[in-house]
Amino acid sequence: MRVFVTGASGWIGSAVTAELIAAGHQVVGLARSDASAAAVAASGAEVQRGDITDLDSLRAGAEGADGVIHTAFIHDFTAHAAAADVDRAAVELFGDLFAGSNRPLVIASGLLGTGPTENDKPDPATAWSPRIGTEAILLGFADRGIRSSAIRLAPTVHGDGDHGFIAALIRIDREKGSAGYVGDGSNVWPAVHRLDAAHLFCLALENAPAGSVLHAVGDEAVPLREIAEVIGRHLDVPLLSVAPEDAAEHFGWLGPILALGGRASSTLTRELLGWQPTHPGLIDDLEQGHYFRQ
Repeated sequence: MRVFVTGASGWIGSAVTAELIAAGHQVVGLARSDASAAAVAASGAEVQRGDITDLDSLRAGAEGADGVIHTAFIHDFTAHAAAADVDRAAVELFGDLFAGSNRPLVIASGLLGTGPTENDKPDPATAWSPRIGTEAILLGFADRGIRSSAIRLAPTVHGDGDHGFIAALIRIDREKGSAGYVGDGSNVWPAVHRLDAAHLFCLALENAPAGSVLHAVGDEAVPLREIAEVIGRHLDVPLLSVAPEDAAEHFGWLGPILALGGRASSTLTRELLGWQPTHPGLIDDLEQGHYFRQ
């Protein structure tokens, strides 16, 4: 299958590209810079220059494709609405191109604040993740002859090279000289290994029914205190309980996100597609030490 992948040089998209190529698919990867283009080419994929704000480049990549995997997103926590608008425009373009073709269109969505199961239907107007509005539009494509599926990624997609929430938390803890957690630390955090998430994208492309919601969740509920204990041991700093009302001051932009947390299940996803995470869970991954290299 010829697959157009947006975000093909990114943290998740590069793993998806490698997974697809290993499975025998031909990949066309969107690249917005020379460095990204070099990375995409080095992975064995064909390069489509452009970015997700450039609808002409998206059209050029998708028109000749048998399927699309859309992982790119503008991660700007100060401009959620603008990022959501760009995301929605890209998916609407893919929908117009694929209407009536029964071709697969798989997008990355977010899990925070959506509810614990794949059957939960969050309100885009109140959901924390700006991708939920786009997800709602995508799921409607099932009625337009598109094999659409949304993968709600756990808030932590971890692995060697991660620069996301856990890496940010470690930087904050190193600066503060303590391993912080909110309240009593019982708030839980879902997570998935990057390579397990990439495999789920491949399975969704190949087999997910139209209108599917899938959860990329390996660890359903890792207590924040347990995460802090591992960080504290590796940084050799004491644990620190931060009152919920002080979380934003102590953790900065990460504070409100840490306070959200919440258990999430991938039971229905595993039953539907036979997906089984095989890579280390978050705690085991942290214990390997690569997060603490400077």
